[in-house]
Amino acid sequence: MEEVMVVIVGAGPSGLATSACLSRLSIPNLVLEREDCSFSLWKKRSYDRLHLHLAKQFCSLPFFEHSPKSPVFMSKNAFIRYADDYVLRFNISPLYCHSVESADYEEGKNRWQIVVKNTISGEMKVYVSEFLVVACGENSAGYIPMLPGLENFSGEVVHSSEYKSGLRFQDKKVLVVGCGNSGMEIAYDLSNFGAHTSIVVRSKFHVLSKEMVLIGQLLFKYLSVSEIDNFITVLAEHKYGNLSKYGIHRPAEGPFYLKGTTGRSPVIDVGTVEKIRSRAIKVFPAISCIKEEFVVFENGDQQQIDAIVFATGYKSTAKNWLKDYGYVLNEGGMPKNHFPFHWKGENGIYCAGLSKMGLAGVSSDAIAIADDIKMAMSGKEGKRDG
Repeated sequence: MEEVMVVIVGAGPSGLATSACLSRLSIPNLVLEREDCSFSLWKKRSYDRLHLHLAKQFCSLPFFEHSPKSPVFMSKNAFIRYADDYVLRFNISPLYCHSVESADYEEGKNRWQIVVKNTISGEMKVYVSEFLVVACGENSAGYIPMLPGLENFSGEVVHSSEYKSGLRFQDKKVLVVGCGNSGMEIAYDLSNFGAHTSIVVRSKFHVLSKEMVLIGQLLFKYLSVSEIDNFITVLAEHKYGNLSKYGIHRPAEGPFYLKGTTGRSPVIDVGTVEKIRSRAIKVFPAISCIKEEFVVFENGDQQQIDAIVFATGYKSTAKNWLKDYGYVLNEGGMPKNHFPFHWKGENGIYCAGLSKMGLAGVSSDAIAIADDIKMAMSGKEGKRDG
């Protein structure tokens, strides 16, 4: 059994940012990571053409700005280099290949007991800590919905976390399920590599360019959300026109209002809309059922499909090991407290990176958690001195 002041579960952006903030305040902490590297989602489970959808000034981690030489909209590899530099800059040493099997709060001792397995040696070890930070993020495990007949589909089923490029899908009929940023960009990538691409669009969403989003973010200093939404919506209408005849419908609420209230981002167009207009990418409504090699849609259309790529998001796996999740998470594995106090639970437990605010939210959470732990420690020291 080993004692440490703060245990952080996860060496993604949230965990490393929290570790850096704690270390700046001279608070001992330990980062546990089940994979063999930091930022594993970026390094292992992202597609090749991925770029940051937001400008770099909104995508930095605490106390470490991006290089002025880096592009405004960074590639995956450029951001990974930044992430590795961040680890070196703050001398963070995660314990890789260490999977948290359980974490329980010991009421009588006012501490957390964390059981950890070394996935290489199989050795089990117990850590006890006064504070516990859940930083394994929203994207722990890929989610594939249980569609009727999917189990009998004769083609290939791929989650977006396993998709790298459209190269191996050339000349194949590929259906993308999910019309968020990942789904729309994967559909574009597939089409570029010569796949016969279609995409399922079930919900309403805004389509904006990267430049429109950047303008909107910069205007927050001067205008209200409603004023920004009105302005950006006009720009979007001028650029894209009415997309409803192509199966894409715009919500009544504005893009920045929706992002702030629901966490749902607008789709940042990388060229997919033009391909949809030219019918290079076909749009279909929700899936009704799957019959071996055929997919049947709610409008009655039936298409022969060779592969389905599910860009249907992720689910948190924290509840698999966090036995006392009710102190900070709800039944869905998300914060039980509402923004902006979502990051703090009871009995010294916190969650980082679950605000649906991207890397800016990660940074905000990390700073708030470190400051709160510092305050809690100072309060206890004051009581002892008194």
